[in-house]
Amino acid sequence: MNARVAAPAWGLFVLVAQILLPLTVRDRLPDPLATHWGPGARPDGSMPFTAYVAMVVLVWVVPWLGLLAAARAQSHRQGRMFWWGVLFGMGVFAFGMNVTTVLANLDAPDWGEARLPGWAVLAVVGAALATALAAGYLGRGAPDEPAPAGLRPPLLPLRAGQRTVWVGHVANGWLSLITAVAGAAIAVLAALFLAGIVPVVPALLVLAVLVLVLVLGVLTSSVSVRAGDDRVVIQFGPLGWPVRRIPLSKIESAWAEVRHPSRVGGWGIRGLPGSATIMLRGGECLVLGYRGGGQLAISIDDAARGASLINALIAERVEL
Repeated sequence: MNARVAAPAWGLFVLVAQILLPLTVRDRLPDPLATHWGPGARPDGSMPFTAYVAMVVLVWVVPWLGLLAAARAQSHRQGRMFWWGVLFGMGVFAFGMNVTTVLANLDAPDWGEARLPGWAVLAVVGAALATALAAGYLGRGAPDEPAPAGLRPPLLPLRAGQRTVWVGHVANGWLSLITAVAGAAIAVLAALFLAGIVPVVPALLVLAVLVLVLVLGVLTSSVSVRAGDDRVVIQFGPLGWPVRRIPLSKIESAWAEVRHPSRVGGWGIRGLPGSATIMLRGGECLVLGYRGGGQLAISIDDAARGASLINALIAERVEL
């Protein structure tokens, strides 16, 4: 697919659909409209019609413009799959939620009488995921060029019986900041809840999101890699947990390679099993090539030295 043509065309199509759908049935909708549902499929939040139309436009336009700005950076297959998947999946999700909201309010005498069945939301999420997977597959393009042989570092010379360990570390300041902000927000929210200022249901929903951000931030704001003896050990977060141990017997070779978030679809743990990247910052990465095929790339400092030691340890095992 040609991103220069398909992305603007798809975006404009979704934008027009987002606006025309509520306008077409304007005389059959209450004003305000029900826009949020609580337990029992009963509405517990509403919005004026004009504000609703503006909201559904922004819900789509903001991510669409962001994706358009990042279109030229998708030069690698994994990044292209993520980009196309998000573009079309987000479009289906945004329009699907608009459809379910309009249908729930259709011909309702008052927004309090609108009903939204739970299966409708699940159907929208399922359709968006299916569309994202299909778009990512169709937009994947040609396979990436293999890493040039010159990128593979020479073996680190080891004396007979010498035991050497390499440790690399990297941290993402922005992820650490987001984690700290989430922790502070949890404390503020807890104080407001205890003071009776924030209602129970909204407080719990926001708290769940903040806790998720906090946990993910703690686990992915930094990573350490240790190579030595018969394994490569990857430790996440300031506590060094969780831990992933990869035996050298599963690694064919290692090398250093420059990768950027645009290549792999963003920061964090990206990709699928067998072809994944732990991306905390753009630049030098340690790439482990598995004997059974596939790779694992880790953005880490001093990756070339670590790769040379891993290759030396692998060669030592072969000689034994």
